[in-house]
Amino acid sequence: MQLPRSFYTRKDVVKIARELLGKVIVTNIDGIRTAGMIVETEAYAGIHDKAAHSFGGRLTERTKVMYMEGGVAYIYLCYGIHHLFNVITNVEGTPSGVLIRAVEPLEGVEDMLLRRKKEKLTPALTAGPGAMSAALGINTALTGTSLSGNNIYIEDRGIKIKPRDIIVGTRVGVAYAEEDATLPYRFSIKGNKYVSKGKGL
Repeated sequence: MQLPRSFYTRKDVVKIARELLGKVIVTNIDGIRTAGMIVETEAYAGIHDKAAHSFGGRLTERTKVMYMEGGVAYIYLCYGIHHLFNVITNVEGTPSGVLIRAVEPLEGVEDMLLRRKKEKLTPALTAGPGAMSAALGINTALTGTSLSGNNIYIEDRGIKIKPRDIIVGTRVGVAYAEEDATLPYRFSIKGNKYVSKGKGL
């Protein structure tokens, strides 16, 4: 079952980031269907979060999608190479979101391998936000896409992650965010081999 828009429009982005663990991203790109279970996320809490692209109310051509009503994709290019997929949350005008850092492949593995130019399935296929997006066929052309459509959506398949199996830590690559760099906004599934190797503070 696709997650309803009401899942994304809630105010607590940290809770949403935690609850996205175990949900399944499905993509239908160029006639190819792939899917993976979310195993790692990071929350970005809008204009008051120094690590967020929207900190201080920053509004640019790239970030304007963050101000849309929750339930759309925000995809940006990192280092000119990696396409990073974020889920926009909250109500229109409140720019918070969740970076999806890793998934466990479920469907379309052969197509994922082709996209990533790999011969066999290993965690490196989808562990890390850039690798994950590449495997799922997600790129910046899809930014602003509704997560209630057909190209990208997230399903609840009844996979339950117990609280004791959720690891909470700090986000990756945001040391510039001063005190906000130490916020416990990163969530992952304990023992899942597809969780990225990225180190928080």
